[in-house]
Amino acid sequence: MVSQEKLNRLFWHSRRGMLELDLLLVPFVQEHYVLIDKADQDRYDTLITEEDQDLFAWLMKRTPANNSENQIIIDLILERSNLK
Repeated sequence: MVSQEKLNRLFWHSRRGMLELDLLLVPFVQEHYVLIDKADQDRYDTLITEEDQDLFAWLMKRTPANNSENQIIIDLILERSNLK
């Protein structure tokens, strides 16, 4: 079970100030984070520590993620995106 405090923290860390990132990350946290398994939650927690420029490139499919763990969660975010 994910605490409301952790969800609040994730929400604010997911707001990056770049519209493209915000449109993908914030809804993912709000709608999907509590539904994914612990391994994917851990992947997301790690992903949001990355630099905005890297996240943008990965989420816009300009370059593959820097490692397989980040690529797994990137693919999951894009799969569950409302922006298809």
